[in-house]
Amino acid sequence: MSADGQIVPVADVPTDTTFLFRVRPTDADIQESPDRESGEIREAIMLRDDAGVVGWLNYCQHFRHIKLDKGSGAEMRNGEIICTNHGAYFESDTGFCNFGPCEGAYLSEVDLAVEDGVVQLVDDDYEFVGCGGIETDPTDLGSKSNREF
Repeated sequence: MSADGQIVPVADVPTDTTFLFRVRPTDADIQESPDRESGEIREAIMLRDDAGVVGWLNYCQHFRHIKLDKGSGAEMRNGEIICTNHGAYFESDTGFCNFGPCEGAYLSEVDLAVEDGVVQLVDDDYEFVGCGGIETDPTDLGSKSNREF
C-alpha cells in the first residue's frame, strides 16, 4: 500500500489461509546472518486470528529455505499452518511447532498491528517491500537442495 508500513486492508486478509508479502531487514545483525545475504528481501505471511493479525517469516524451521506459502496461501488445518514439505504443524497464534521434524521450534515473528482497518508493519527489524512473493525467473531450472556439496 505505502512506504509508511501500511500493507493491506484487514478485510483483504483471508481467514482460512495466509496472505503473502515481502520485507527487508533493517537491523545489521539480521542483515548479516550467516544464512542470508545482506539486505536480502524475505517473504513473510500474515493471517487473521481472534486477536487481529499475526505475522511470520515464510520459512519452515526444519529447512529454512522451504516456504510455507508457495504463492497461493499456506496449507492450514484446525487453525495450524502446515509445512507441506515436512508435515510440520505450527500454531498460527504463537508460531510454535507442535508436530514434525522441527517440533519445539518457533517461526520467526514479524510484528503487525491493525490501525484504522489497515494492517501495518510495526516491526523495527523490517521494512515493508510489497505484497506477494519474491518473483523468480521461470526459465531458471536450478534447484535448491537440502544438501550442499
